[in-house]
Amino acid sequence: MFDLSDVKFVKRVVVGSDDPNHMQSEAKIEEARALLNRCFTETPKGTIIGVEKSFTVLQIGEHQMVLQWLCYHVGFPRKPAWLEG
Repeated sequence: MFDLSDVKFVKRVVVGSDDPNHMQSEAKIEEARALLNRCFTETPKGTIIGVEKSFTVLQIGEHQMVLQWLCYHVGFPRKPAWLEG
């Protein structure tokens, strides 16, 4: 059973473009997905403790575009040695 009191380190992982002025490339989005998957498969294993969901509707000329992103808060019992920053 997971207990929040065991969480000593939280990593915030954003998947998608959260800034309309700096759109993320598909490679950067895939890099974020790979990091998220690594958080759940390598030791120490992380657990999702929160998720932020957001979107922005942009008007570009006559067209509307929806910018979406998810931010996962992954909790660990200690900071993983493989995790930078």
